[in-house]
Amino acid sequence: MDDRDWGELDGVAIRFPMVVEEMRSATLTFTVPIGPARALLPGDAFEVLEVAPDRAMLVIALCDYVRNPWGDYDEVNLGLLVHPVGHPELAGAFQWRMPVDQEFTCKAGNLVMGLPKTVEDLTFDYSAGPGEGTVTVRLVMSDEPAGSTTLLVRLPRPSVEGVEPAVESATTYSYLDGVPMSLGLDMQLPPVPVDPSEVEIELGRGALAEELRSLGLPATADLALWGEGLGATFQVPRSITERVEAGS
Repeated sequence: MDDRDWGELDGVAIRFPMVVEEMRSATLTFTVPIGPARALLPGDAFEVLEVAPDRAMLVIALCDYVRNPWGDYDEVNLGLLVHPVGHPELAGAFQWRMPVDQEFTCKAGNLVMGLPKTVEDLTFDYSAGPGEGTVTVRLVMSDEPAGSTTLLVRLPRPSVEGVEPAVESATTYSYLDGVPMSLGLDMQLPPVPVDPSEVEIELGRGALAEELRSLGLPATADLALWGEGLGATFQVPRSITERVEAGS
C-alpha cells in the first residue's frame, strides 16, 4: 500500500489510500458485441477483453456514496473490461463515461485520476427501506433532449441484513494527461443477487443512450447485485508502465 499526499484541491487534502467509509451500490453486467465495444474505447493503450468469441463485457455500477472524502455524491460507472495492449493477464475496467452529481468529485476525478467524470442531472430514489421497496436511478445528460431521460434503471432493494460482502482487489484504467494509468482499489462487492428479470432499463435519445443501444441495451443483465454499507479503498494511481513492470 502506497501512502502519498497528492496535495490540495479547492482546500481539500487529497491523500492515498483514499478510503470510502460507506456506500450503496448496484452492479449490472452484460455480454455485448465486441465491435461496438471497441468503438467506445479511446486511445491505443488498451484492448477490449474478449470474454467469449466476438463478445465483450459491459459493467454498469450505480454508486450512492454516503461517506466519502470526496463528497456524498451519486455516480454511474459505464465500463468495459479491457487490458493493456499485450498483457491480457492484467484485465481491468475502463470507464468511458462516469457521470456524477457534484462538482468537487468531478474535478478531483479528472485531475487526480484521469477519470472521465462529468457533472450531470443524476438522482437515486428509494421508495422504501431495505427489503421492501425499489431503487430508481435517473440520469439526464446535458445533451439529452428536453423531457427525456438518458438512462433510467429501477431494481428491487433487497435486505442485506446478515450478509457479509466479500472484498475484491480490482483495477480501473484511465488516461491522465494522455498517460495510460492503472488505478488499484480494494472494494466490498455488492453481496445480494437481484433477479435480472426484475431490473428495468430505459434509454433516452442522447449520445450516451445511443452508445448503450450500440451495445444491445436495453437488455436483461447477465448478473445483478445490490449492496449497502459497503466500503472501498482506492490506491495511488500508477502509470501502466509501472504496473506492467510490477506484474500486478
